[in-house]
Amino acid sequence: MNSFDSFGLAPSIVEVLKAEGYSKPTPIQEQTFPLSLEGHDILGIAQTGTGKTLGFAAPIITKLLKENVRPEKRSCRALVLAPTRELAAQIADSFKTYAGKSSLSVVVAFGGVKINPQRTALARGVDILVATPGRLEDLIAQKFLTLDHVSHLVLDEADQMLDLGFIHSLRRIAKLVPPQRQTMLFSATMPKTIRDLAGGFLTDPKEVSVAPQSSTAEKVEQSAYFVKRGDKPRFVADILRRKEVGQVIVFTRTKHGADKLVRHLAKEDIDAAALHGNKTQGQRQRALGAFREKKLNVLVATDIAARGIDISGLGHVINFELPNVPEQYVHRIGRTGRADRDGNAISLVSGDEKSYLRGIEKLIRQDIPVLPVGEGYEDDLEDLPPPKQGGGGQRQNPRRQGGRGKPQGQAQKQGQKPARGGRGRRPRKKATAKA
Repeated sequence: MNSFDSFGLAPSIVEVLKAEGYSKPTPIQEQTFPLSLEGHDILGIAQTGTGKTLGFAAPIITKLLKENVRPEKRSCRALVLAPTRELAAQIADSFKTYAGKSSLSVVVAFGGVKINPQRTALARGVDILVATPGRLEDLIAQKFLTLDHVSHLVLDEADQMLDLGFIHSLRRIAKLVPPQRQTMLFSATMPKTIRDLAGGFLTDPKEVSVAPQSSTAEKVEQSAYFVKRGDKPRFVADILRRKEVGQVIVFTRTKHGADKLVRHLAKEDIDAAALHGNKTQGQRQRALGAFREKKLNVLVATDIAARGIDISGLGHVINFELPNVPEQYVHRIGRTGRADRDGNAISLVSGDEKSYLRGIEKLIRQDIPVLPVGEGYEDDLEDLPPPKQGGGGQRQNPRRQGGRGKPQGQAQKQGQKPARGGRGRRPRKKATAKA
C-alpha cells in the first residue's frame, strides 16, 4: 500500500494527515487520489466509513493551492453537495482540517438557520463551499451566489439526495456550473437512477469502488429478535441497560416514532435524545454534541438525520424498526464497526417487518441470526403479508420457532449449542467488503 506522500498531494496536507494520526490511505483513497489529481471525472461506489471524504478533499485542496487564484466575489471555486445538514457540516470540518494553516477558505451552507451569516461569508468569495441543494438554490435565487467559477464539483451520498427528492434541484444546479469542470459523484449504492444522474454530470468518468452494493460493513456482528410490536419499547430498554452496550444509535422509520421512543425511554430512566428533520438546527447540534462528548449514550434517529454522523468507537446500532428499503440497512449498520473496532447491529423484527428482513438478507446475501427474546417476552412468530413497499424473495430455510431464556447480545458462535427451548439459526459469517 502506498504512503500519502507518494501521490503528489500538497506537502501541507501530508503533514496534517500525519499529525492527525493517519498512517496509510484506504482503498478508496488509493484509487481516487491519482485519478482526481490527473483531472478525471470520478464515479465512486463507497459506503460511509471508507475514507471517501479525504479521497476527494485532498486532491481538491492540492489543486486549489497549486492554482493559487483568489475566488471571485459571491462565488466559489469548489462546490460539494451533501444531502443533510449534519453531513454538510462534517464535510466542511474535514476540509478545514485538511486545509490546515493554508489560506483556503471553507464555508458551509444549509437550511434551518438564518441565511444572512451565510450570505456575509460568501460576499468576498470562498474557495470551498459545502452545501445542501435546497439552501444552495436559495442563495442563488437571492443573488448571494453564482456558480460561474466552479472548477471542482462533488456530489456526495448521491443516492440519499435522490431519496430526499433533490433530483430536480441537482439538474438545475448542473446547468449553472461551467461545463469545463471536474466532477466527482459518490454513492453507497449504484442503482440505475444514480447512473442516469451521473450521465448528466460526468464526462467519461473513471469508476472506483471498494464495496459492492450487496456488502455490509466489516467487523459488524448482526443479530435479530422476533419481537411483538407492542413489546419493542420495553425490549429495547432492556437491551440499553446491558453494561456491554455503551453508546448506541437507535433507528426508527419516522420522526413521530423517534419522539415517542424517547418519551418511553425517559419513563424507563434512560436518557436519550431524538434526531430528525423536525428538530431545529440548534437542537440537533446540541444532541450530537452531547453524544460525541459521551455525555449522552442513546441517540434515537431517523435514517435521513443520521446520514453523515461519524462517532468514533460507536459499538452498537439498534434497528428499532427495520427500514423498508434494504440499502438503508447497510447505511445504518455502517455507523458501527469502524476504525478497526468491532461493532454490533441488533434488529427488532415484528411480524409485519419480516418481509423487510427477507429483502435485507437477499441484498447482503447472508442470513441474520435470530436470537430468543428471553424471559418476560414472547417470540413474534407471525409472518404477516408483506407491506406494499416491502422487498425480498421468500426464504428457503424456515425461521427458528419458539425460544426462551435471557436476551442474548451476541449471535450464536461456531460450535455452541442452540439456545434452550428453541432451534438456533446457523451461525453467520461476518460480511467482508471486497476491494
